[in-house]
Amino acid sequence: MIDNHKWVACWGNATSITDRREAFYAKDLTLRYPIQMPFDGTQLRFRFSNLTGTEPVTLNKVFVNHTPITFNGEKTVLLMPGTETDSDAVSIAVTSGDIIEVSMYLADYTQMNSGTLITGPLSKGYYAYGDYAESDELPLDLSRRTNWFYFLNTIDVLTSDRCRAVVCYGDSITAQSWPDYLAQKLLGTDVAVIRRAVSGTRILRQYDCITYQAYGLKGATRFPIEMRVSGATDVIIQHGINDIIHPVGTDVNPFRPWSDLPTVEEMAHGVEDIYVNPAKAMGLRVWSGTLLPIEGWRTYNEQREQMRQQFNEWLRSSSIFDGCIDFDAAVRDASNPKAFAPGYDSGDHLHPSERAYEAMADATIARIF
Repeated sequence: MIDNHKWVACWGNATSITDRREAFYAKDLTLRYPIQMPFDGTQLRFRFSNLTGTEPVTLNKVFVNHTPITFNGEKTVLLMPGTETDSDAVSIAVTSGDIIEVSMYLADYTQMNSGTLITGPLSKGYYAYGDYAESDELPLDLSRRTNWFYFLNTIDVLTSDRCRAVVCYGDSITAQSWPDYLAQKLLGTDVAVIRRAVSGTRILRQYDCITYQAYGLKGATRFPIEMRVSGATDVIIQHGINDIIHPVGTDVNPFRPWSDLPTVEEMAHGVEDIYVNPAKAMGLRVWSGTLLPIEGWRTYNEQREQMRQQFNEWLRSSSIFDGCIDFDAAVRDASNPKAFAPGYDSGDHLHPSERAYEAMADATIARIF
């Protein structure tokens, strides 16, 4: 007996400001994103975002596989700047493990301002010059892969009451692979993993210059928007390292003053006020995630390391959380806790290797599932 009558988010990403380059308009372009379904369902609905755009964006055609996605019955949608738009429900049966393809065609000059860079084994997109939204395949000579996800923000599935969503909230660590590994390991269960992550973001600050606009919105702006997640029961917060490592002084970088460096107490208050209290008000369980090692990073010093250690101790011990996922313990070197374990550093001494990202997913499963 089919009991699919609950909407649950089955895929999601944050929407942020794209990297400001010489050209950021597209024309006559098809975007295609393959998405893995975490569980069975009978209908889908889609949210498209122009949250950080400053101009209207027209999606001339939007398809899931070969089925049109409509908006109040219309096949074309205008995404107004600063807004997010939900589609009509689409009747399409999906099974856990299925790959659906969401395709968009942009006919006229389009501001590509709303999008986020994400990576991982499940996070691979494509673009092609020309209108191929309805085509089975994109032409090899006119298409390339991309990890920039434009406009597509959230997918919900009408599914069983048993199903639920867990939100992974953070910065570049979470914009990279560990949520994908977590989703792969949870495939076949009743849990979907929703990623809300933007590289470079901080809890308490944001950049308003074009040099660093892609580093995204501050926590107080992001969190209320990104936590619109149907069927969510939990949120994992792994955020704060950029608050610690970014400030260097205006003599080094005019956009990174020392006044941006918070105290550990300010960071803790920010997490409680901006993240934990609102999440609890939504009825969610809230899990802290400790900050990873940074020894060897280009702005590393003992003051920043001490801040990281103090903040991690608060994340581990504070009673405001439902529990802590100790990512730091999962990836650090036992003989030198300031650094990654051998094979767990991607090479820049800030971002983990793929092996370490998988260890983060394992630590999450061991703690909360």
